[in-house]
Amino acid sequence: MAKIGINIATGSLQQNEMIVGIDLGTTNSLVAIIHPDTRQPVVLKEHDGVSLVPSIVHFGGQGQVTVGDEAKKFLVTEPQHTIFSVKRLMGKSYADIREHSGYFSYKVIDDNTESLVKIQVGEVFYSPVELSSLILKELKTRAEHILKTPVTKAVITVPAYFNDAQRQATRDAGKLAGLDVLRIVNEPTAASLAYGLGLSREEVKTIAVYDLGGGTFDISVLRISGGIFEVLSTNGDTYLGGDDIDRTIVQHWAAEAGITEDELRVHKNLSQELRLLAEAAKIALSSSESYSGVVAEQAFSLTRQQLEHLIKPLVDRTITCCINALKDAGLDTRDIDEVVMVGGSTRVPMVKNSVSTFFGKKVHDTLNPDEVVALGAAVQADVLAGNNKDLLLLDITPLSLGIETMGGLMDVLIPRNSKIPSKAGRQYTTQKDGQGSMRISVFQGERDLVKDNRKLAEFNLTGIPGMPAGLPKVEVSFLVNADGILTVKAKELRSGVEQYIEVKPQYGLTDAEVEKMLMESITHAREDIQTRALVEAQTEALQIIDTTRQFIQRNTGFLTATELADTLHAIDELTRLREQGTKDEIQAGVE
Repeated sequence: MAKIGINIATGSLQQNEMIVGIDLGTTNSLVAIIHPDTRQPVVLKEHDGVSLVPSIVHFGGQGQVTVGDEAKKFLVTEPQHTIFSVKRLMGKSYADIREHSGYFSYKVIDDNTESLVKIQVGEVFYSPVELSSLILKELKTRAEHILKTPVTKAVITVPAYFNDAQRQATRDAGKLAGLDVLRIVNEPTAASLAYGLGLSREEVKTIAVYDLGGGTFDISVLRISGGIFEVLSTNGDTYLGGDDIDRTIVQHWAAEAGITEDELRVHKNLSQELRLLAEAAKIALSSSESYSGVVAEQAFSLTRQQLEHLIKPLVDRTITCCINALKDAGLDTRDIDEVVMVGGSTRVPMVKNSVSTFFGKKVHDTLNPDEVVALGAAVQADVLAGNNKDLLLLDITPLSLGIETMGGLMDVLIPRNSKIPSKAGRQYTTQKDGQGSMRISVFQGERDLVKDNRKLAEFNLTGIPGMPAGLPKVEVSFLVNADGILTVKAKELRSGVEQYIEVKPQYGLTDAEVEKMLMESITHAREDIQTRALVEAQTEALQIIDTTRQFIQRNTGFLTATELADTLHAIDELTRLREQGTKDEIQAGVE
């Protein structure tokens, strides 16, 4: 007897395989699907009608992890154990976020300027990838609970300006959460798809997507032609959003009530209550003319007119970004055919009116602005599932392509399911002083260690001029042409020395082998990422030991006997940890 799955919640027949669309946001995240009966995109909601999961992770004393609304409660009481806005850290080094490190209430580690940031909670070090994977795992669990069916495949959205490293970090987070990430889609592209823009092959349009979220603002200009989305320009401010509107209201009220900045800083509970009241006022004033409430037995009120006066500078900053984005794309407001509104903060009437006035046309705002990106991701997921034949899907790479880096790690340059033709490049440097050559080994596969992947080719880049370690800049670029042939080029940028090789990546792999490699990457994701983290920590330890030894050799005369003894002891300790310690112990030793 054949078993047929029926979803209790919707009463519809279950599909064997559900591909979901995920909007992994700075402030909130959510999941959407195409409803099997109506064929319309819908956001998955809990029984209480809540679809948004705050992108917040809290680590409790006994190692328990909570995500979402439950974790949000700890923002005030345990800020150092509660991680928010982790998306801002994805694929970033400490050098990238140094100016903004005060924004985070948790500990962001500065080890050396080039390597990716880590977050320390108690004695444990986490990468942004691990933290994002916890949010994605929560979304996956909730989706499975609502759909009553396993969820293993997803399309995840990212900002249009995300670079290669940030996109790869998002993919890794998905893999660690047990998801096969079929495609990374730009958020403005997803929002356009949700409004049905770009669904017809004949359509040729230029679109502006205005996205004002809780913590970030982006404006993207896209050209759609034949179902293909091309990003012409992006602009924005990664530290401007609804939170700033709330902050502006709080400052206004504090000034009225004679509360100083210092008092707000010391009395965390008061500032949090005021912030919540400000948020309530902002929401209420989208539909009414005045609002009042009470905090600490004190009355506070605000009119829509006052709000608009307070936030005008913020809205003007977003319009300046729009002007710059148009300038970068070489366009005028008259060239824009459609304007799409995204992000909860676009509900503020003044924001909507300002954007409409600037572009000189009515904006698309009929869909829920919090949900529009996830809905578009579901549309894209439906295309990948083969259900929507109208949208063009270009040929794609079946497995990731990358090179071997120090410690036998796989560094992916072109992720699996990238459209071809496709190209990507990344810069590397030498590990030893005076190193004159570099071996470039090309691999195909989804595992974190190259020994578990398939070697495609190898060549030596020779003739690198003798320089101190870390000084040469070797750019390795991959180009997959329309025939699926991969050209790998390595060039030392200071001297212009270069070498290249052609590879046929498809050669000799059956569909079953590709499927097997994918399955192994998902089943081994946790241990792979743990191994990668350990090898990265060991590599980092070796580099800091070498650098410190060289420093001591050159500067012995300037160091006191105590400094010398302490430093040599720290080197011996780290050397021992590098061979026997765990990732966290090694990183503590590096610190």
